[in-house]
Amino acid sequence: MTVRTLLSSVAVCGLLGLAWPAIAQTDPLATRGAWSIPERSQARTPPMGWNSWNAFRTEVDEAKVLGAAKAMVDSGLSDLGYTYVNIDDGWWLKRRQSDGRLEIRTAIFPSARIEGQDSSFRPFTDTLHAMGLKAGIYTDIGRNACSQAYDLHSPNLPEGTTAEREVGLHGHVDQDIGLYFAEWGFDYIKVDACGINVYGPDNPLVREHAYTPVPPLIDQVSINRTDVPAVQALYGEVAQSLHKHNPDGDYILAICNWGSADVRSWGKNVGHMWRTSGDITPTWTRMLHNFDSASTRALYAKPGAWNDPDILFVGHGDFDQNHLTEARSHFALWAMINAPLLISYDLRQAPQSLMDIWGNADIVRLNQDPAGHQGVIAYASDDVQIIVKTLSNGKKAVALFNRGFAETEVTLTAAHLKFAGDAPVQLQNLWDKSASTFTGEAEFMLAPRQTLVFEAAGVRQLADGVYLSEVPGDVNVAVDGVIAPEPDPVVHRMRNVWGETRGSGERPTYSGWGGAQADATPYDQGLKVAGQAFDTGLGVLTNSRLEVRNAGYTRFQASVGVDDSTRNTRDPVRFAVYGDGRLLAESAPMRLGAAPSTLAADISGVRIVEMVARSQDMTSDLPLVVTWGDAALRR
Repeated sequence: MTVRTLLSSVAVCGLLGLAWPAIAQTDPLATRGAWSIPERSQARTPPMGWNSWNAFRTEVDEAKVLGAAKAMVDSGLSDLGYTYVNIDDGWWLKRRQSDGRLEIRTAIFPSARIEGQDSSFRPFTDTLHAMGLKAGIYTDIGRNACSQAYDLHSPNLPEGTTAEREVGLHGHVDQDIGLYFAEWGFDYIKVDACGINVYGPDNPLVREHAYTPVPPLIDQVSINRTDVPAVQALYGEVAQSLHKHNPDGDYILAICNWGSADVRSWGKNVGHMWRTSGDITPTWTRMLHNFDSASTRALYAKPGAWNDPDILFVGHGDFDQNHLTEARSHFALWAMINAPLLISYDLRQAPQSLMDIWGNADIVRLNQDPAGHQGVIAYASDDVQIIVKTLSNGKKAVALFNRGFAETEVTLTAAHLKFAGDAPVQLQNLWDKSASTFTGEAEFMLAPRQTLVFEAAGVRQLADGVYLSEVPGDVNVAVDGVIAPEPDPVVHRMRNVWGETRGSGERPTYSGWGGAQADATPYDQGLKVAGQAFDTGLGVLTNSRLEVRNAGYTRFQASVGVDDSTRNTRDPVRFAVYGDGRLLAESAPMRLGAAPSTLAADISGVRIVEMVARSQDMTSDLPLVVTWGDAALRR
């Protein structure tokens, strides 16, 4: 974390009313003895519901939205947790210049037309609330919305003068948030970022349509040309206003800046969910791209704060009723990584085959498990992945994912599940409800693009505790040691679905490379210290601080050291463990090649364990990778 980013984080925490110890302003590794993410009553599990965008884009209207709402209730989807009904782009008419108030396009939302009064969404939100549902709305962090750049054919673009068409939050944050929540009664807001990305003075679009030119704060191709603190501060201002106008905390803030501006490091402190990639499209390879952008970020998600690889495209293109294998995979993968489950399909005419996917109660249950642990990749390749998720009932969910176009055999081992290899493992198939048992390992044949999902029960490898990589929802990456955010090269590079094969291809853009990982190094290598491999543990860079919730365990234990994969081969690092702010254990300075050192501490009665890896007087600017091997809480 750079000083600039750190000071921005402090500023945003001030906006949200969070207290930082004075020392934290100069030393981000200083122990806090507390869980630093805001405690939230909302989004304790990933939000579920419906969004208009993939179904209708800007061709949205009241009948379509309420039709979807009715179908959710009538089908029983709302009983499973699909409760948010979200209007995306296309609802606005203009911003009135006399007082800056936004006006609704009442031609498509007729209930908003109130005789002798300003247009209002209150009748619409009242209708949804009476159905037992919640209402969501869309805006942009800048002056203009995405449709005004990308959907110019739409009949529902904002109208009027340059100023009247500026319907985004710029200059109106508190006014608009008060309107949406206090006056109109919305419960959820998606805040896009096109307004600070595509309306630069050099864009011909700006001149052609008489938009106010806005120098971009986000460069999606170059993180080095993105003003991270400025973007973070803008969303922090929205968070502050939402807190002001929703004193009961009953709201959701969805940050939609496509994984840019290093949102990986600050999204959880500001919003309830944050996009990790550009928009999804109804193509298999784009789905892989979006999935990959979130699937290795388990340590950054937890109750109240979720990675968001974008809304579901089940029902369209490669995921339509003629491609049910792909549709099931898409849905199961989103469930396993605790992605928000937002349907975007015309539910008024949905076939039963699609309703059965969205309505699979067992797979929804995995996504909505109250423990909030995102699935961790236990086996990684470009062809096959095995993803394992710890459940609150003590069992595991496991997905066997065939990413490719050919049938393939997959071996699932007890070790993947962190179960004992000499005891039976019971599997319940959550698609066809069949049951099976194996000891040691089992073979499965997967069709092209198929994902099998099981609930697994067995004897845990660690009988008296839990490995920290099993419970990522209980670990907060307060500081991950990333000095210069980098694009993640392991995110699938799909064919550009917008520009076909023009140009030189789409390069990695999501700046998550180098972030902390469960059961892998920050750069996607296996954990290894002085030749000793660790199947489980946490990989992170030096100058990092991890916070761990402790629920009654009495002992912390890990084997620590500089990982063999590090690019910095000469600088030392010291490991320390704190309990509620007190130093409990500390290593001597360690360098590459030093044998792993056992770090153990009595954590009886401790609420928050902090794991700090600190370098002093670094002589290299190369990243120094460290491993907390076999890190565990034990009884």
